[in-house]
Amino acid sequence: MTETTDTGWFARLKAGLSKTSSQLTRGIQELFTKEKIDGATLDDLEDLLIQADLGIAAAERVVAAVGRARHERNLDGESVRKIVAEEVARVLEPVARPFDPPESARPAVALIVGVNGSGKTTTIGKIAETFRTAGLKIVLAAGDTFRAAAVEQLKVWADRSGAIFVAKETGADAAALVYEAWQRAKAEDADLLIVDTAGRLQNKAGLMAELEKIVRVLKKLDPDAPHDCILVLDATTGQNALGQVEAFGKVAGVTGLVMTKLDGTARGGILVAAAEKYKLPVHFIGVGEGLDDLEPFDPDAFGRAIVGLSRD
Repeated sequence: MTETTDTGWFARLKAGLSKTSSQLTRGIQELFTKEKIDGATLDDLEDLLIQADLGIAAAERVVAAVGRARHERNLDGESVRKIVAEEVARVLEPVARPFDPPESARPAVALIVGVNGSGKTTTIGKIAETFRTAGLKIVLAAGDTFRAAAVEQLKVWADRSGAIFVAKETGADAAALVYEAWQRAKAEDADLLIVDTAGRLQNKAGLMAELEKIVRVLKKLDPDAPHDCILVLDATTGQNALGQVEAFGKVAGVTGLVMTKLDGTARGGILVAAAEKYKLPVHFIGVGEGLDDLEPFDPDAFGRAIVGLSRD
Protein backbone atom coordinates (compact mmCIF):
# COMPACT_ATOMS: atom_id res chain seq x y z
CA MET A 1 0.00 0.00 0.00
CA THR A 2 1.51 3.33 -1.06
CA GLU A 3 -1.15 5.87 -0.19
CA THR A 4 -0.08 8.46 2.38
CA THR A 5 -3.42 10.18 3.01
CA ASP A 6 -6.82 8.98 4.16
CA THR A 7 -7.97 7.92 0.70
CA GLY A 8 -8.80 4.66 -1.01
CA TRP A 9 -8.47 1.48 1.00
CA PHE A 10 -7.10 3.14 4.14
CA ALA A 11 -10.09 5.47 4.25
CA ARG A 12 -12.43 2.48 4.08
CA LEU A 13 -10.43 0.66 6.74
CA LYS A 14 -10.48 3.68 9.04
CA ALA A 15 -14.21 4.14 8.51
CA GLY A 16 -14.78 0.43 9.06
CA LEU A 17 -12.94 0.50 12.37
CA SER A 18 -14.65 3.69 13.53
CA LYS A 19 -16.75 1.89 16.15
CA THR A 20 -13.59 0.54 17.75
CA SER A 21 -11.49 3.67 17.28
CA SER A 22 -14.13 6.06 18.64
CA GLN A 23 -14.45 3.96 21.79
CA LEU A 24 -10.68 3.79 22.28
CA THR A 25 -10.10 7.46 21.43
CA ARG A 26 -12.79 8.65 23.81
CA GLY A 27 -11.50 6.48 26.63
CA ILE A 28 -7.86 7.47 26.09
CA GLN A 29 -8.69 11.17 25.96
CA GLU A 30 -10.59 10.90 29.23
CA LEU A 31 -7.74 9.04 30.94
CA PHE A 32 -4.85 11.21 29.82
CA THR A 33 -6.03 14.69 30.73
CA LYS A 34 -4.39 14.99 34.16
CA GLU A 35 -0.85 16.14 34.80
CA LYS A 36 0.27 12.99 36.62
CA ILE A 37 -0.06 9.57 35.07
CA ASP A 38 -0.14 7.05 37.89
CA GLY A 39 -0.59 3.31 38.20
CA ALA A 40 -4.36 3.65 38.37
CA THR A 41 -4.36 5.45 35.01
CA LEU A 42 -2.37 2.65 33.44
CA ASP A 43 -4.70 0.04 34.95
CA ASP A 44 -7.67 1.86 33.45
CA LEU A 45 -5.91 1.95 30.07
CA GLU A 46 -5.36 -1.80 30.25
CA ASP A 47 -9.06 -2.34 31.02
CA LEU A 48 -10.01 -0.15 28.06
CA LEU A 49 -7.81 -2.15 25.68
CA ILE A 50 -9.13 -5.46 26.96
CA GLN A 51 -12.71 -4.21 26.45
CA ALA A 52 -11.77 -3.60 22.81
CA ASP A 53 -10.75 -7.29 22.67
CA LEU A 54 -7.04 -6.69 22.13
CA GLY A 55 -6.38 -9.47 24.61
CA ILE A 56 -4.47 -9.42 27.88
CA ALA A 57 -1.00 -10.01 26.42
CA ALA A 58 -1.25 -7.22 23.84
CA ALA A 59 -2.87 -4.87 26.37
CA GLU A 60 0.00 -5.46 28.78
CA ARG A 61 2.50 -4.68 26.01
CA VAL A 62 0.81 -1.40 25.22
CA VAL A 63 0.53 -0.39 28.87
CA ALA A 64 4.20 -1.19 29.45
CA ALA A 65 5.15 1.02 26.50
CA VAL A 66 2.99 3.86 27.81
CA GLY A 67 4.47 3.36 31.28
CA ARG A 68 7.99 3.74 29.91
CA ALA A 69 7.07 6.81 27.89
CA ARG A 70 5.44 8.65 30.81
CA HIS A 71 8.88 9.17 32.37
CA GLU A 72 10.28 10.67 29.19
CA ARG A 73 7.67 13.28 28.37
CA ASN A 74 4.25 14.57 29.32
CA LEU A 75 1.75 12.34 27.59
CA ASP A 76 -1.54 13.49 26.19
CA GLY A 77 -4.24 11.47 24.49
CA GLU A 78 -2.73 11.94 21.02
CA SER A 79 0.67 10.66 22.15
CA VAL A 80 -0.89 7.62 23.79
CA ARG A 81 -2.89 6.81 20.69
CA LYS A 82 0.34 6.86 18.66
CA ILE A 83 1.96 4.47 21.15
CA VAL A 84 -1.06 2.15 20.91
CA ALA A 85 -0.83 2.21 17.11
CA GLU A 86 2.91 1.45 17.19
CA GLU A 87 2.56 -1.45 19.63
CA VAL A 88 -0.40 -2.96 17.76
CA ALA A 89 1.65 -2.82 14.55
CA ARG A 90 4.57 -4.54 16.33
CA VAL A 91 2.31 -7.38 17.45
CA LEU A 92 0.86 -7.78 13.98
CA GLU A 93 3.99 -7.32 11.86
CA PRO A 94 5.21 -10.93 12.21
CA VAL A 95 1.86 -12.37 11.08
CA ALA A 96 1.17 -10.05 8.14
CA ARG A 97 1.79 -12.42 5.28
CA PRO A 98 0.24 -12.42 1.78
CA PHE A 99 -1.64 -15.51 0.64
CA ASP A 100 0.87 -17.14 -1.67
CA PRO A 101 -0.15 -20.60 -2.96
CA PRO A 102 2.84 -22.74 -3.95
CA GLU A 103 3.66 -22.60 -7.64
CA SER A 104 5.12 -26.11 -7.51
CA ALA A 105 1.72 -27.67 -6.82
CA ARG A 106 -0.71 -27.93 -9.73
CA PRO A 107 -3.24 -27.49 -8.51
CA ALA A 108 -2.41 -25.77 -5.26
CA VAL A 109 -5.36 -26.45 -2.94
CA ALA A 110 -6.77 -23.84 -0.57
CA LEU A 111 -9.43 -25.10 1.85
CA ILE A 112 -11.61 -22.28 3.19
CA VAL A 113 -13.27 -22.95 6.56
CA GLY A 114 -15.37 -20.99 9.03
CA VAL A 115 -18.84 -20.80 10.49
CA ASN A 116 -21.90 -19.82 8.49
CA GLY A 117 -22.22 -16.07 8.15
CA SER A 118 -18.52 -15.36 8.54
CA GLY A 119 -18.17 -14.32 4.91
CA LYS A 120 -16.47 -17.44 3.53
CA THR A 121 -18.14 -17.53 0.14
CA THR A 122 -17.66 -13.82 -0.53
CA THR A 123 -14.02 -14.09 0.57
CA ILE A 124 -13.49 -17.00 -1.84
CA GLY A 125 -14.94 -14.97 -4.68
CA LYS A 126 -12.69 -12.01 -3.96
CA ILE A 127 -9.57 -14.21 -3.69
CA ALA A 128 -10.48 -15.88 -6.98
CA GLU A 129 -10.87 -12.49 -8.63
CA THR A 130 -7.49 -11.35 -7.27
CA PHE A 131 -5.61 -14.35 -8.61
CA ARG A 132 -7.49 -14.42 -11.91
CA THR A 133 -6.37 -10.84 -12.42
CA ALA A 134 -2.82 -12.04 -11.75
CA GLY A 135 -3.21 -14.56 -14.59
CA LEU A 136 -3.87 -17.78 -12.67
CA LYS A 137 -6.35 -20.44 -13.75
CA ILE A 138 -8.82 -21.00 -10.91
CA VAL A 139 -11.25 -23.78 -9.99
CA LEU A 140 -13.92 -23.15 -7.36
CA ALA A 141 -15.44 -26.14 -5.56
CA ALA A 142 -18.84 -25.69 -3.92
CA GLY A 143 -18.12 -27.91 -0.91
CA ASP A 144 -20.91 -26.36 1.16
CA THR A 145 -23.38 -28.86 -0.25
CA PHE A 146 -25.86 -28.31 2.61
CA ARG A 147 -26.97 -24.87 1.46
CA ALA A 148 -28.24 -24.28 -2.05
CA ALA A 149 -27.81 -20.53 -1.50
CA ALA A 150 -24.09 -20.98 -0.84
CA VAL A 151 -23.69 -22.93 -4.10
CA GLU A 152 -25.59 -20.29 -6.04
CA GLN A 153 -23.56 -17.47 -4.51
CA LEU A 154 -20.29 -19.20 -5.35
CA LYS A 155 -21.50 -19.78 -8.92
CA VAL A 156 -22.03 -16.03 -9.29
CA TRP A 157 -18.45 -15.40 -8.17
CA ALA A 158 -17.13 -18.11 -10.51
CA ASP A 159 -18.92 -16.51 -13.45
CA ARG A 160 -17.65 -13.08 -12.49
CA SER A 161 -14.04 -14.18 -12.14
CA GLY A 162 -13.99 -16.61 -15.06
CA ALA A 163 -13.20 -19.53 -12.74
CA ILE A 164 -14.12 -23.13 -13.48
CA PHE A 165 -17.00 -24.12 -11.21
CA VAL A 166 -17.61 -27.59 -9.76
CA ALA A 167 -20.78 -28.37 -7.80
CA LYS A 168 -23.18 -31.22 -7.04
CA GLU A 169 -26.79 -31.46 -5.93
CA THR A 170 -27.80 -30.18 -2.50
CA GLY A 171 -27.00 -32.72 0.20
CA ALA A 172 -24.34 -34.50 -1.84
CA ASP A 173 -21.26 -35.89 -0.15
CA ALA A 174 -18.85 -32.98 0.19
CA ALA A 175 -15.72 -35.15 0.14
CA ALA A 176 -16.83 -36.74 -3.14
CA LEU A 177 -17.40 -33.27 -4.57
CA VAL A 178 -13.91 -32.20 -3.55
CA TYR A 179 -12.46 -35.35 -5.17
CA GLU A 180 -14.17 -34.49 -8.46
CA ALA A 181 -13.07 -30.87 -8.23
CA TRP A 182 -9.42 -31.87 -7.75
CA GLN A 183 -9.61 -34.23 -10.73
CA ARG A 184 -11.12 -31.45 -12.83
CA ALA A 185 -8.47 -28.99 -11.71
CA LYS A 186 -5.76 -31.51 -12.58
CA ALA A 187 -7.24 -32.19 -16.01
CA GLU A 188 -7.56 -28.48 -16.74
CA ASP A 189 -3.99 -27.82 -15.53
CA ALA A 190 -5.37 -25.24 -13.12
CA ASP A 191 -3.10 -23.27 -10.83
CA LEU A 192 -5.38 -23.04 -7.81
CA LEU A 193 -8.32 -25.03 -6.47
CA ILE A 194 -10.30 -23.13 -3.83
CA VAL A 195 -12.70 -25.26 -1.79
CA ASP A 196 -15.69 -23.79 0.02
CA THR A 197 -16.95 -25.76 3.04
CA ALA A 198 -20.09 -25.81 5.13
CA GLY A 199 -20.29 -23.63 8.23
CA ARG A 200 -18.98 -26.04 10.79
CA LEU A 201 -19.69 -24.82 14.27
CA GLN A 202 -17.13 -26.32 16.62
CA ASN A 203 -19.84 -28.07 18.63
CA LYS A 204 -21.22 -29.86 15.57
CA ALA A 205 -19.28 -33.11 15.74
CA GLY A 206 -20.77 -34.56 12.55
CA LEU A 207 -19.83 -31.56 10.45
CA MET A 208 -16.32 -31.50 11.89
CA ALA A 209 -16.00 -35.21 11.02
CA GLU A 210 -16.97 -34.38 7.45
CA LEU A 211 -14.28 -31.72 7.30
CA GLU A 212 -11.76 -34.30 8.47
CA LYS A 213 -12.97 -36.58 5.65
CA ILE A 214 -12.40 -33.84 3.07
CA VAL A 215 -8.84 -33.41 4.34
CA ARG A 216 -8.23 -37.19 4.15
CA VAL A 217 -9.49 -37.34 0.57
CA LEU A 218 -7.28 -34.44 -0.48
CA LYS A 219 -4.21 -36.06 1.08
CA LYS A 220 -4.84 -39.24 -0.89
CA LEU A 221 -4.79 -37.16 -4.06
CA ASP A 222 -1.78 -35.09 -2.99
CA PRO A 223 0.03 -35.79 0.31
CA ASP A 224 0.74 -32.07 0.70
CA ALA A 225 -2.88 -30.98 0.19
CA PRO A 226 -4.51 -28.87 1.33
CA HIS A 227 -1.55 -26.57 0.86
CA ASP A 228 -3.41 -23.81 2.69
CA CYS A 229 -6.30 -23.95 5.13
CA ILE A 230 -7.68 -20.48 5.59
CA LEU A 231 -10.06 -19.72 8.44
CA VAL A 232 -12.47 -16.85 7.83
CA LEU A 233 -13.34 -15.11 11.10
CA ASP A 234 -16.19 -12.69 11.68
CA ALA A 235 -14.84 -9.85 13.85
CA THR A 236 -18.26 -9.24 15.38
CA THR A 237 -18.07 -12.57 17.22
CA GLY A 238 -15.36 -11.18 19.51
CA GLN A 239 -13.76 -13.73 21.81
CA ASN A 240 -15.67 -16.58 20.14
CA ALA A 241 -13.27 -16.13 17.22
CA LEU A 242 -10.45 -17.49 19.38
CA GLY A 243 -12.43 -20.67 20.06
CA GLN A 244 -12.94 -21.10 16.33
CA VAL A 245 -9.19 -20.91 15.73
CA GLU A 246 -8.73 -23.67 18.30
CA ALA A 247 -11.45 -25.94 16.90
CA PHE A 248 -10.67 -25.61 13.21
CA GLY A 249 -6.96 -25.80 13.90
CA LYS A 250 -7.33 -29.23 15.47
CA VAL A 251 -9.44 -30.63 12.64
CA ALA A 252 -8.00 -29.04 9.51
CA GLY A 253 -4.64 -27.55 10.49
CA VAL A 254 -5.39 -23.88 9.91
CA THR A 255 -2.49 -22.15 8.17
CA GLY A 256 -3.81 -18.60 7.86
CA LEU A 257 -6.61 -16.19 8.75
CA VAL A 258 -8.94 -13.76 7.06
CA MET A 259 -10.81 -11.33 9.33
CA THR A 260 -14.08 -9.95 7.95
CA LYS A 261 -16.78 -7.53 9.12
CA LEU A 262 -14.43 -5.24 11.00
CA ASP A 263 -16.91 -2.51 10.07
CA GLY A 264 -19.58 -4.06 12.29
CA THR A 265 -17.84 -4.23 15.65
CA ALA A 266 -16.59 -2.04 18.50
CA ARG A 267 -14.12 -4.83 19.34
CA GLY A 268 -11.86 -4.80 16.31
CA GLY A 269 -8.94 -5.61 18.58
CA ILE A 270 -9.84 -9.31 18.37
CA LEU A 271 -7.48 -9.55 15.40
CA VAL A 272 -4.65 -8.42 17.68
CA ALA A 273 -5.61 -10.98 20.33
CA ALA A 274 -5.69 -13.79 17.75
CA ALA A 275 -2.32 -12.77 16.32
CA GLU A 276 -0.73 -12.56 19.77
CA LYS A 277 -2.06 -15.95 20.86
CA TYR A 278 -1.77 -18.13 17.75
CA LYS A 279 0.91 -16.45 15.59
CA LEU A 280 -0.99 -17.51 12.46
CA PRO A 281 -0.49 -15.52 9.26
CA VAL A 282 -3.19 -12.93 8.55
CA HIS A 283 -3.70 -12.81 4.79
CA PHE A 284 -6.62 -10.42 4.30
CA ILE A 285 -9.01 -8.22 6.24
CA GLY A 286 -12.43 -7.04 5.14
CA VAL A 287 -14.55 -4.03 6.03
CA GLY A 288 -17.58 -4.54 3.81
CA GLU A 289 -19.21 -6.56 1.05
CA GLY A 290 -17.80 -4.75 -1.97
CA LEU A 291 -15.18 -6.15 -4.32
CA ASP A 292 -12.63 -3.63 -3.02
CA ASP A 293 -13.42 -4.24 0.66
CA LEU A 294 -11.04 -7.19 1.11
CA GLU A 295 -7.37 -6.29 1.00
CA PRO A 296 -4.00 -7.83 1.92
CA PHE A 297 -3.27 -7.17 5.56
CA ASP A 298 -1.16 -4.11 6.44
CA PRO A 299 -0.28 -4.02 10.18
CA ASP A 300 0.80 -0.37 10.24
CA ALA A 301 -2.43 0.77 8.59
CA PHE A 302 -4.47 -1.38 10.97
CA GLY A 303 -2.64 0.00 14.01
CA ARG A 304 -3.31 3.59 13.02
CA ALA A 305 -6.89 2.97 11.96
CA ILE A 306 -7.85 1.20 15.18
CA VAL A 307 -7.13 4.39 17.14
CA GLY A 308 -8.44 6.76 14.48
CA LEU A 309 -5.12 8.22 13.36
CA SER A 310 -4.43 9.43 9.84
CA ARG A 311 -2.03 7.57 7.56
CA ASP A 312 0.95 9.94 7.81
